[in-house]
Amino acid sequence: MRVFFIENRYKVEISLPKGLIEKLPERIMLFSTVQYLDLIEDVKAQLEKKGKIVLGRKAQHSKYDFQVLGCGIERFDDNFDAFLFVGDGMFHPKALVVKNDKPCFFYNPLSQAYGTVSEKDAELFEKRRKGAIAKFISSENIGVLISTKPGQKASLSLVSQLEEMFPEKRFYLLLSNEINPESLMNFPFAEAFVNTACPRIAYDEQEKFFRPVVNAEDIIEFSNLSKAMR
Repeated sequence: MRVFFIENRYKVEISLPKGLIEKLPERIMLFSTVQYLDLIEDVKAQLEKKGKIVLGRKAQHSKYDFQVLGCGIERFDDNFDAFLFVGDGMFHPKALVVKNDKPCFFYNPLSQAYGTVSEKDAELFEKRRKGAIAKFISSENIGVLISTKPGQKASLSLVSQLEEMFPEKRFYLLLSNEINPESLMNFPFAEAFVNTACPRIAYDEQEKFFRPVVNAEDIIEFSNLSKAMR
């Protein structure tokens, strides 16, 4: 079965609230979802008119500049003070705070609401990540979650890296088109799971699984950092 993804762009005049602009620091990293990308140049112009420096990037897995996906979790090393996300919902802006110690402001063009992503969300993500890493380190039998869905297909090089880094562990590759907590209960021998599919599984869905889930990239990053500190 072929699947077509059709972009739907929102057409509306946008005026950023004065209260939001006053709260923003000088250097802004601006992001949105594909539905609102046609508004970005206008938003950028309004911010620059108020003396803000606006930066734009194409996030991981994204097709366009200024676009962020919910799975686009990455660290941005650019010189900026805060994020501004223009769009509806909190799923996408939360992706920006997972690996970045920067405040994230948001503006919803539909409701015209604005505010900041809660610091508690970033703290919760980090707490879950550290807990899952600790469980992985202390475990011997590891289930590796591999998705066959387009856009989530894992690079087998990640699995090879893990096997080389942790030769004392047993890795069991679990291949599926859909990863859900119920199906993983069929593998009670796995003491922890390593996720190579959508990284949000290890952050947002962690409490639903009967074993800790940690992203492969986080394990590799942790291992490399540990070696560098020795």
